[in-house]
Amino acid sequence: MAGEAQDNVWPLPKFYFTVEIATLAEATFQEVSGLDVEAQVIEYRHGNSPDFSTIKMPGIKKYGNVTLKKGIFKGDNKFWDWFNTIKMNTIKREDATIKLLDEEGNPTMVWALKNAWPTKITGTDMKSDGNEVAVETLEIAHEGLTIENS
Repeated sequence: MAGEAQDNVWPLPKFYFTVEIATLAEATFQEVSGLDVEAQVIEYRHGNSPDFSTIKMPGIKKYGNVTLKKGIFKGDNKFWDWFNTIKMNTIKREDATIKLLDEEGNPTMVWALKNAWPTKITGTDMKSDGNEVAVETLEIAHEGLTIENS
């Protein structure tokens, strides 16, 4: 209503972000998903427990793969070049940074991926009657996810 005090706390929009991977420099992406972590559950019951049930304890942390989608441009083979560096049990691992930006382009939340490497590339699907942009998908594994708030 008119004349009421306005709250300056609003949720962040999710459409303004950047992704930086050392090999790819700063690339523009259409979509980022898979920024998750979970602690595996260990169920345990010691031998002289009077309870007939287990207790649950936190176990090893498990990080999900991050999926990046971007439009295909002529002569842009950065995903494929990075993927092709995979040799028997060796890969060039890179740190990656995903930044959610505010209206001025300043990072408000930053997700840092440690030792990321490509596990899967999916090229675009093609349809003779379609009118969408060609999009390729890169899935990367990593060894750790940290969050930094500005």
